[in-house]
Amino acid sequence: MRCPDLNFVLFLTLAMVCPTYLPAAEPTAGEKLFALQVKPILEAKCAGCHAEDPDDLQGGFDLRSREAMLHGGEVFGEAAVKPGDSTASELMPLIRRELEGMEMPPKQADQLTEEQVWAIRDWINAGAPWPNEERVAEIYAAHAEGITMPTSGGLSESWTNRKYKPEDLWAFQPIRKSFPMLKSSAENPIDQFIAAGQAEKGLEPAPIADRLTLIRRATFDLTGLPPTPAEIDQFLKDERDDATAFAALVDRLLESPHYGEQWGRHWLDVVRYADSSGFANDYERPNTWRYRDYVIRSFNDDKPYDQFLKEQLAGDELIEQAKADEKPLTKEQETEYLIAAGFLRMGPWEHTGMSVAKVTRQLFLDDITDTVGQVFLAQPLQCCRCHDHKFDPIPTRDFYSMQSIFATTQFAEVETVWLPEENLAGMNEDKAYHKKKTIANAVMLKEVNRQKAEAEAAWFKKQGLPYKSRTEARKAGAKDDELPPPTIITPEQYGLERIGRKWENRFSWEMDRYQPIAYTVYNGKTRVPKSNYNRITKPDNPLKEGTLEQTAILGGGDPFSPTEPVKPDVLSAVPNGLKFDVPDDVSGRRTALANWL
Repeated sequence: MRCPDLNFVLFLTLAMVCPTYLPAAEPTAGEKLFALQVKPILEAKCAGCHAEDPDDLQGGFDLRSREAMLHGGEVFGEAAVKPGDSTASELMPLIRRELEGMEMPPKQADQLTEEQVWAIRDWINAGAPWPNEERVAEIYAAHAEGITMPTSGGLSESWTNRKYKPEDLWAFQPIRKSFPMLKSSAENPIDQFIAAGQAEKGLEPAPIADRLTLIRRATFDLTGLPPTPAEIDQFLKDERDDATAFAALVDRLLESPHYGEQWGRHWLDVVRYADSSGFANDYERPNTWRYRDYVIRSFNDDKPYDQFLKEQLAGDELIEQAKADEKPLTKEQETEYLIAAGFLRMGPWEHTGMSVAKVTRQLFLDDITDTVGQVFLAQPLQCCRCHDHKFDPIPTRDFYSMQSIFATTQFAEVETVWLPEENLAGMNEDKAYHKKKTIANAVMLKEVNRQKAEAEAAWFKKQGLPYKSRTEARKAGAKDDELPPPTIITPEQYGLERIGRKWENRFSWEMDRYQPIAYTVYNGKTRVPKSNYNRITKPDNPLKEGTLEQTAILGGGDPFSPTEPVKPDVLSAVPNGLKFDVPDDVSGRRTALANWL
């Protein structure tokens, strides 16, 4: 009797003990449909109402498993999904939005595309198979087309492992220099591409513009203003060759203060600069004009972009670092940096007596996270607040990791010095006029208060009560029916009092415009904010009072639904393995972000 081959015996033994060593069977068409198309659709469009909360399944329709799905819901029962027969499945008219009032998903903005409806139809016709998670992962790895992008991980396994077309990821790939190879008179690489397109279509480029056209284009482009007749005449009469004369013209325009005004306004638009705080009250921001002028100066001074970026993201931290390095800055340098950090406060912000502090704070954090993405990365991040990005390799975790960088950033209006470059023309006259209005309002309010006090005293005397004012009665514990009604003064007096008190607050706050105050930030614990019309001061010890925020992924973006904690970090899909070192201290996070950018 021949002994069996040892390798064959070993194979049989492993097959019995470890069946996973056997080659996986080729998936059926239905399994592939489920793994590659249907499962992601169910997770993105249906799970929120029919899977995430077992105790609150809308309509009783459970999509957590095939067995649960086949039980159906409260309306159609087992007729909801009929494996092998999509025409008999009541689910299909719902996702095609054919039954009014029963459309699924309910929101029109979430409706399925035609291709998604077809995928579910074909899956049901294939028997509605529902392979387990391990099998789905195998199918996805073997059959999904495209590139898997390494990230910090999404909220679902399918998102983490999803694949992208290479052409959809160009922004996340290393820069590649690739210019059209053709003979062209174009000197700029951009013109090379234009010339290539023209050559492909058999078109000739337009002739070089004449001098009159050139000076109009250049002057409007660089200063936003038309050239003067004298400037036109000078350029047309310049006897140097066209290239030399034009270069001199451009140099002159770049030296113009109007250059910074023209191009600075584009930056101000991007960073959402405003002289008021938005929302319902739209309170004035008395000192933000200093940030506007900082931007204009930076363009006119040809400030290097990396320095421009660092000053705006971390101007206050640059001051701290200079002190730590025993290289203190001048008062003027500190002022410049503090004004620059006002970038972090350019978004809309409002806190009133009706505001919830936690919500106010979260609105700021969401806004600055998205703004940094748009301004410095050309990448909107706002949609990652509630879910992993639908198109780009940016998980929700990355959004909150970036947000954590700003968790210690706090608002403050800090007294500084006027800079020699700042335009203070007319400020003393404006200040005197504003002070005059403040005094006039105080006189009016004093007179109204006198009239009100007389009316209150007369009312108490008439009632035989031993009080002379509402305040005195309140302190003595008087009941509501022992207090004078609002009608003791005329409607006109009542209105003047209300307006006078509002103006008293507003005028006091607006006087800050005439003080060298920087609208800026500092690092520290989060305190309950003051209302918009109160100056926010920096505490002597920023770590003494308040809460040191610990950032977590917020369920649905709700500040009252924290889930998994995160640490400061940047986009995990960036190329070249760029590392981001997070400092342990409360301070330095924004400097590290600026260096990474």
